[in-house]
Amino acid sequence: MDISKKDQAVLRELGHRYAEAAALDCQEKKREEWKKLNRLEETRPLVMIDQLPWNELNTEHQLDLKCEDPFLRELEDYLRKTLYKWEHFPVDMVIAPYIPVPKIVTGTGFGAEIKETIQVTDSANDVVSHEYQDVLSSEEDLEKLHPAKVVYDQRTTLEHKAAAEQIFQGILPVKLTGQCPEFRVWDELSMLRGITPILYDFVDRPEFIHETMQKFTSLQIDLLRQFEELNLLEDDQQTIHCSGAFTDELAKRKSENDKILGTDCWAYGMAQLFSSCSVEMHEEFEIAYAKQYYEHVGLVYYGCCEPLHNKIDIIRQIPNVRKISISPWADPDIAAESMGRDYVLSRKPTPAFLASSSMDETVITQEIKKTLEACKRNHTPCEFILKDLSTVHYEPERLTRWANIVQDVIGRYD
Repeated sequence: MDISKKDQAVLRELGHRYAEAAALDCQEKKREEWKKLNRLEETRPLVMIDQLPWNELNTEHQLDLKCEDPFLRELEDYLRKTLYKWEHFPVDMVIAPYIPVPKIVTGTGFGAEIKETIQVTDSANDVVSHEYQDVLSSEEDLEKLHPAKVVYDQRTTLEHKAAAEQIFQGILPVKLTGQCPEFRVWDELSMLRGITPILYDFVDRPEFIHETMQKFTSLQIDLLRQFEELNLLEDDQQTIHCSGAFTDELAKRKSENDKILGTDCWAYGMAQLFSSCSVEMHEEFEIAYAKQYYEHVGLVYYGCCEPLHNKIDIIRQIPNVRKISISPWADPDIAAESMGRDYVLSRKPTPAFLASSSMDETVITQEIKKTLEACKRNHTPCEFILKDLSTVHYEPERLTRWANIVQDVIGRYD
């Protein structure tokens, strides 16, 4: 591909800044700390900030994209956002010692398409409201589902890799990156059906729900197998669901020609719809199927926004779980007591504390202290992952202040 002098100059300047940060001694130190935490050893709680309202953070135009080529703009966007986080609220993020170039993967889909109506509050924000139509309400609709065919565009991928190598020559190596296994069927079904029809069917048509879940579980396992066959998985994962994924417990391929299996990877999944359901329903309609998928992967990060503090016992049925999300709606005292030393308690602090008209530092401190006390009391490994931030009231300095508060509280407990 042709690379303009302007695009190359922009990326090389960013590449030098990125390489300087990646070469710092603290990067390797933090990798080792993540490995220790992920081995379930008692260590200081680690902190990450992700999933940001980027439209509110570009107050000084440092995130403005200047490249013209679409692929190079994607690279520029990655570098600018990574550097922004590093310079303003790095906490325990780690900068990879290479430029990642994603393998281009497409597919035919499963045969069902989302139909929705969208409502927008802030046109500059990609967080919007959705109203979904039910497109999987009958046996006939299920019969239309079929395995997705995965397509790897190797030619374009290698063109992108060659372009990046030309641009960053003498600065950093370039690495092709692959797919992360995931099992979040209920999030997908929520978009294909809407929440209300599913909740009714749990009671009125449980057999239809079971048929639907078995169908989608089989489709997801088939998708994982195709990723394995085409060698599209990633075994050098930097993060897993916004959390540090560094580990020495999973096999690493010795050469680029070695195939990566699901058992060499972290996977993540969730069932957020069950925030409104009983433990028994969660076990019957989610855990029973999640077990089938997760036996094919190496380590698992389970959960997202759904409160899971009273469901640790059923999550224990899932093979290979290492981290469990304890959301703002979950009780860390109950969670830590149930988890003990067996899992990393992945605490999700409340993003709303940064979203109101003024930032209440007292409640932020109290929330962090409550989790630290619960984990210390039960010897539970712990991390704090601030995410799902839809707004910071156009005051990006709130993120830096939040990071400083949390690190200060952790330091006192450490």
